[in-house]
Amino acid sequence: MSGTRTQWIGELVDLLRVTPGSSVTLAKDFDPSFTADFVEKKDGTGLLAESVQLLAAYQDRLAAQDTDGVLLCLQALDAAGKDGTIRHVMSGVNPQGVHVSSFKVPSSEELSHDYMWRYAKRLPARGEIAIFNRSHYEEVLVVRVHPELLQRQRLPSETKGKDIWNRRFAEINDWERYLSDNGIRVLKVLLNISKEEQRLRFLRRLDIPDHNWKFSASDIKERQYWDDYQRAFSDMLSHTSTRWAPWYVIPGDHKWFARICVGAILVQALEEIDPRYPEVTEEQRQQEAEAKTALMAEAPPGAAPDPFGG
Repeated sequence: MSGTRTQWIGELVDLLRVTPGSSVTLAKDFDPSFTADFVEKKDGTGLLAESVQLLAAYQDRLAAQDTDGVLLCLQALDAAGKDGTIRHVMSGVNPQGVHVSSFKVPSSEELSHDYMWRYAKRLPARGEIAIFNRSHYEEVLVVRVHPELLQRQRLPSETKGKDIWNRRFAEINDWERYLSDNGIRVLKVLLNISKEEQRLRFLRRLDIPDHNWKFSASDIKERQYWDDYQRAFSDMLSHTSTRWAPWYVIPGDHKWFARICVGAILVQALEEIDPRYPEVTEEQRQQEAEAKTALMAEAPPGAAPDPFGG
């Protein structure tokens, strides 16, 4: 690792970004076991701590400025480490300014609306960070791999032709452009693990008693669709990595490296937003001076009128 205090962040993020307009084959173009040569495992704890500290500082300013929001979308196959990544990367932020939404099987109410409705409800307000643990991209991933799920959405028959996926890619791109234009920075992260690493993590869930609760028989069933998901991921990355909302593919076989990568992506986005504390107006300064004078006058006998200042 070299360079200034945060130079490694920019170098790392550049390696992970999917170039908008590029044609991607996930298995060929991205190595799940990759680690950058300028980031070593022995430095991992310190680098993650640095990201956490920077995130906490930026989050405070983001909330104070109250003009921009950040949406982090996490996509991955089972056992890729989404929950652990959220827990470690966001460990230092104020929970009042962050909310996490996990999207599972749609409810009957959700299926009665358009396919983006349930995601739009969970967008961040200005000054907030929202995390989607799985996201609107489920609509071009799991729904594509399992076409029977598309039938449950009760779409008009004329909209279910062969071009449905390309139309959804375009609709999602337009929606994310709309969000960007309204001050919501969209960050999209794919935690990319190898089939062998997934197998080992499933075995760990089975063999270690306090990990048994994480295992579901449906995980093994879904693993049978590995190749279908790889094709769906590749198509998704090729069609929806845009200038205003690019994709980042995170090598996920090494959890320590994946967490550093996600932290770096968030920090860089907030650096680019560069939120600032609002400037105090002359009228506010006068009100503060009057309030301070009144509070100092209330000091009991023997107490310092203002122990924090003059």
